[in-house]
Amino acid sequence: MVVFGILKRNGRVYTVIVDNAKSETLLPVIKKKIMPDSIVYTDSLSSYDKLDVSGFIHYRINHSKEFADRQNHINGIENFWNQSKRVLRKYNGIDRKSFPLFLKECEFRFNFGTPSRQLKILRDWCGIY
Repeated sequence: MVVFGILKRNGRVYTVIVDNAKSETLLPVIKKKIMPDSIVYTDSLSSYDKLDVSGFIHYRINHSKEFADRQNHINGIENFWNQSKRVLRKYNGIDRKSFPLFLKECEFRFNFGTPSRQLKILRDWCGIY
């Protein structure tokens, strides 16, 4: 089980649990969520090598050398992972069956900011005004 995430620059995060981190597994998720010819920033995981020939403009950030190259960075998704880990650590372990729900809660909280905004979104979704 691998947790994979995508963050639109200055936008929302999307997470999904996949079987492995191989190119064949990740590329369909990326193609489903990212438009062709988009600029994609990744870390240096070899699974992302196929992005170079898959209709994306691909930049790698090698964390062993640098955390940013001018404006090219993956700090936003790193921020999401750090926030999520901090929240999930409080539970002292989550069973595999429930983990996807906890992950989606982290995604929701990250995407919709403040608790008051989150409450407004939930009320809108439920039709409560």
